[in-house]
Amino acid sequence: MSQQIAVTRQTFDDVMVPNYAPAQMVPVRGEGSRMWDQEGREYVDFTGGIAVNALGHANPELVKVIEEQARKVWHIGNGYTNEPVLRLATALTQATFADKAFFCNSGLEANEAALKLARRYAYDHAAERGGKEKSEIISFYNSFHGRSLFTVSVGGQAKYTEGFGPIPAGIMHLPYNDLETVRATISDATAAVIVEPVQGEGGVLPADPEFLKGLRELCDQHGALLIFDEVQTGVGRTGTLYAYEQYGVTPDILTTAKALGNGYPIGGILTTSKIAASFSPGTHGCTYGGNPLATAIAGRVLELINTAETLNGVKARHDHFVKGIEAINARHGVFDQVRGMGLLIGAVLKPAFAGRAKDIVVESEKNGLMLLVAGGDVVRFAPSLNIPFADIDAGLASLEKAVATVAATAKAA
Repeated sequence: MSQQIAVTRQTFDDVMVPNYAPAQMVPVRGEGSRMWDQEGREYVDFTGGIAVNALGHANPELVKVIEEQARKVWHIGNGYTNEPVLRLATALTQATFADKAFFCNSGLEANEAALKLARRYAYDHAAERGGKEKSEIISFYNSFHGRSLFTVSVGGQAKYTEGFGPIPAGIMHLPYNDLETVRATISDATAAVIVEPVQGEGGVLPADPEFLKGLRELCDQHGALLIFDEVQTGVGRTGTLYAYEQYGVTPDILTTAKALGNGYPIGGILTTSKIAASFSPGTHGCTYGGNPLATAIAGRVLELINTAETLNGVKARHDHFVKGIEAINARHGVFDQVRGMGLLIGAVLKPAFAGRAKDIVVESEKNGLMLLVAGGDVVRFAPSLNIPFADIDAGLASLEKAVATVAATAKAA
């Protein structure tokens, strides 16, 4: 056996491209909603790997699936199908509005596929509208749909496209939750509207129900496809398998990733047979997409999450989190509001603490808690869906210490 190279956090600065600024500690082991770093320090994990580890770290049911499938076949390429992918596609179509599924490796790839499919569908049906051009995409400010040049351009945050131009054409950004502006902008040239039911990176901001219902009606009026980006909200995160169920609005295409693999890379799109027909052989592909190992894991994830016990547990944990955060705020007065759905929760800082979300994350780490931000003014919580209530309480106790420190420094300033 070859000798392992000794590494520390400094190794990141020495050898990694500096597009990330990771925490100073290096996690080496996880179990459930707890993690341990190189120094043996223990943490409660409220990040869930950015809403990914929905069933916690080293989940024994998933470890078993990995071991069993790894002894069979990992990868065979898309010249063949395989049993796990067929089982997963069947389970997802049975559980949702969809007739068909396509699998890839990430949320970015899922959104790229969805947007390509929407334009291809418009192209295939051009004769029905006399050949008129139909390729425009409507998205929303502060949205996030991935980091490829196409998806990052569709995302509504200019900071992510700066320096990467020229960006793809035919993309319009409008205010989120502003139906009248969409009504004034959408046209028969619109191929698709893409929206997050809850803006994640944009600040954990849920859509108004009437906004999504209005988008559905406008898309129907103009022959545009409605795409729900459920990369972060999907697979139980909001308390239903997918958030669209709670809104009573059915999209034409839904994208999914993150929690679907519990940390093993997988993404996908769900759609109808009519729309799926535009992805005929050769129009789109993915070398690793739908490989047996990823889809075997995702199939078990789906079985474990899509139960009344798990989904009802998300709702109960949401209430527990909100009650705890509001109690902390009653004592320290740093948050303006707590918002979100299920176990995707955002605590919005008051103007007096603007830009201090990262400071709370850093102080929380010192107190044994892993946290996220969603911009400079929102502390984001996205823990495992089965996090024990005792771990929630322990993590909130650490959060209060961090909040107290940040509040004290603000008063001192």
